Amino acid sequence: MSVQKVEKQEKVKFSRAFWVANSVELLERAAYYGVFIVITLYLSRILAFSDIEAAMIAGFFSAGLYLLPTFSGAYADKIGFKNALILAFSLLTIGYAGLAIFPNILQAKGLVEYGHEVHFTGLRGMGIRYTIIPIMIVIMIGGSFIKSVITGTVAKETTEANRAKGFSVFYMMVNIGAFSGKTIVKPLRESMGNLGLINLNYFSAAMTLLALILIILFFVPTQRAGEGKSIKEIWKAFIKVITNLRLIFLIIIITGFWMVQHQLYATMPKYVLRLAGEGASPSWYANVNPLVVVLTVGFVTQMMRKKTALFSMTVGMFIMPVSALAMASGNWIKSGMIDLGFMEMHPVAFMMIIGIVFQGLAESFISPRFLEYFSLQAPKGEEGLYLGFSHLHSFLSSILGFGLSGFLLDKYCPDPTLFDNHEHWAEAAANAHYIWYYFMGIAFASAVALIIYGKVVAAIDKKSSN
Repeated sequence: MSVQKVEKQEKVKFSRAFWVANSVELLERAAYYGVFIVITLYLSRILAFSDIEAAMIAGFFSAGLYLLPTFSGAYADKIGFKNALILAFSLLTIGYAGLAIFPNILQAKGLVEYGHEVHFTGLRGMGIRYTIIPIMIVIMIGGSFIKSVITGTVAKETTEANRAKGFSVFYMMVNIGAFSGKTIVKPLRESMGNLGLINLNYFSAAMTLLALILIILFFVPTQRAGEGKSIKEIWKAFIKVITNLRLIFLIIIITGFWMVQHQLYATMPKYVLRLAGEGASPSWYANVNPLVVVLTVGFVTQMMRKKTALFSMTVGMFIMPVSALAMASGNWIKSGMIDLGFMEMHPVAFMMIIGIVFQGLAESFISPRFLEYFSLQAPKGEEGLYLGFSHLHSFLSSILGFGLSGFLLDKYCPDPTLFDNHEHWAEAAANAHYIWYYFMGIAFASAVALIIYGKVVAAIDKKSSN
């Protein structure tokens, strides 16, 4: 066998730990997106939170999920990735089950009545609603370990030669899981009404329980560097990574991309249901994103294999303003339903799908290479810390993106139930598409900032090498 053939085989072979980690990532993403795609609907329709309240709670939940990985990643490096995953999936199973059980407790207290729909009987404004927050914190802590440990495992179980491909496989599994989770939402909502928003949490709990069993039985890491480190060593590494200005500036810039991407969950579900009607399928529209990623991420990674990670990310960043513009354009069309031959679709829904296609393509250029870039900065034994820190962009984009979404929805596309009649609401929502102009501007500014960042970094590296 030739040396060239041996090298080719080595590049594509991954360990069992790599594949187990990616398999449970698929299950965890199915669980997460099954819940998260309708989290603002759950908070508003089941627990009677307003648009702004629901957006703020969901935003802080998502933000915490992405802030904590820096800390949980450092701790995972110490206790070992297998122990960290057992802890993570145990917490996730408890948390998702809690989201389903909590409304049943409210029913037992006589605060809600179940029929085909959930009916509020005095729940609006009551402090007991906020009991949902500790349950969400349990999910937040469990999920934070997943963010750092799975990506850390990919980094540990690959080499520099096959790492880009490894993260491409990882990101494909992420999006297969996301597609599966979002798919389950539509039939539940149609068959069970608002009760489906409650019962889908049992699906998520089952997925994370299955992942927990797989980790216990089959996950055996081949690389254990960093386990058993002292608190002093962890703290020293932590200070080193959070003071790395190169990584911090990149995180801030990529935050612009994720602010737009998070609108699939913050803005899009309410936007399409209010403008296109209750017959719209926001969870299925959101599924276009992972479908596009699954279909394109391998091709894009191969196409960009000779380009730097920063170049690939820059290409993706300039696709995002096009995505936001397409999402806005649906509300420009006043000619009624669009006939696709096999079905008719509301213009808002149709152009939302077009925008999501561009968004998924942008993600294929950006996300795998962003994780690869961070993994190459991580010293041995600190992969969990560095890959956990890489998710800080989603902490910032969750706080900013969900917060901005709540105010923009309230201003441009308010809740129809707050109006006396449809005509008054239609007047208030006439410029609903303005929401997407804000995100188009954010995406474009971020793309320009990444070009500047690349030039500055190249100049610094050239100067330091001389």
